[in-house]
Amino acid sequence: MISVLPFPSLLAWLRGVSAGVRAAGRGTPESPPAINELYHSRRLSMVRLAVLMVDDLATAEDIVQDVFTALYRRHGPDLRGVTDPNAYLITGVTNAARSALRRRRTARAYLPPPPENVPAAEDEALLGVGDREMLRALRGLTARQRQVLVLRYWSELSEGEIADTLRVSRGTVKSTAHRALSILRARMGDR
Repeated sequence: MISVLPFPSLLAWLRGVSAGVRAAGRGTPESPPAINELYHSRRLSMVRLAVLMVDDLATAEDIVQDVFTALYRRHGPDLRGVTDPNAYLITGVTNAARSALRRRRTARAYLPPPPENVPAAEDEALLGVGDREMLRALRGLTARQRQVLVLRYWSELSEGEIADTLRVSRGTVKSTAHRALSILRARMGDR
């Protein structure tokens, strides 16, 4: 269970982390700690910091491991090129946690495209050439135009019943049917 610290306690803890980081692991002021010493002294506090940011222990551990790996790759095992390894760790963990949160937000916002309605192969095989052409022409209409034509000519509803079903006016039903039939006549020609 993750314990949530009140904001002033969190600030005090972070100040203690950065102050304790400067003191921990350094033998003398001119020799920075080796990566192993730094890892053993700071890993747990860095994981706690990452958990506070991402609210997930596994992700926090991955973040800290990646930051230590990047520190090792960039500066080697003795960390001679780093003036303040603790500040490097805190900055690295904070930036990596922000990146993880951005990836999480992006993944949650993604909506896959809706699946296409594909007719069964048997249905296509049983249709005649004229029927296939008519279905292709119907697919070229808007959804409202298809609804009006299907309700009118397949379900044999009146204009008033179609208007009630689709919750539109009778005039909308008439004009939509007229436009849809004009489009079908133009596409189908004499057929």
